[in-house]
Amino acid sequence: MSNHVESATEEPARTLAGIAPAAASLPRLGMAAPAFEAVTTHGKLRLEDFRGNWLVLFSHPADFTPVCTTEFLAFAAIAPELRERGVELLGLSIDSPTSHIAWVLNIKEKFGIDIPFPIIADSNKEVASLYGMIMPGESKTETSRCVFMIDPVGTVRAMIYYPLTTGRNTDEIVRLIDALQTTDKHGVATPANWKAGDKVIVPPPSTMEEVEARLKAGFECTDWYFCKKAV
Repeated sequence: MSNHVESATEEPARTLAGIAPAAASLPRLGMAAPAFEAVTTHGKLRLEDFRGNWLVLFSHPADFTPVCTTEFLAFAAIAPELRERGVELLGLSIDSPTSHIAWVLNIKEKFGIDIPFPIIADSNKEVASLYGMIMPGESKTETSRCVFMIDPVGTVRAMIYYPLTTGRNTDEIVRLIDALQTTDKHGVATPANWKAGDKVIVPPPSTMEEVEARLKAGFECTDWYFCKKAV
């Protein structure tokens, strides 16, 4: 079971305004990620501290639980790949800092794996409320398995929600980061099941002039609106 004993010196996560949100909300794609300041296993951190890098913010239901342990092992495994892409990881649950630290040490002892990223101790559920991480239909206290991709300027670019019973596919998280970064770099879209190195979708033309130009551009076209190219 998770250790929910809080230390006397613990400072709970808080919003920058210092005011807890009245009700849970969901961030919106394309909008600014909600600002926060929180106690973590790496000290106090703010969302602003990650500006200039991509951030994968993810929540888990509780420390010292088997599915969450498999997820943390998987996140630790992809951390070097993400770092090569300019991406930082930041975990979160409502457990205390001491619980997080004890769990990280336990993972090192039992599995031989270091957890390289910080974990927010959101005992007051303030960050969880800002990001809509608690789903009352599943649990009124534990955070669901949420993932938020936040770009270098602080915009929410993608969100994934998993139920408490289902561990996440971290390969999909790497794939999604690759897709978002490819879109930003080349101004293209990515098709279903796309992986880095695959051809991408050229945005469809909106004028006849663009249609004619496309047909001369040498793209791989199935029809005027459906064209791919290598990047």
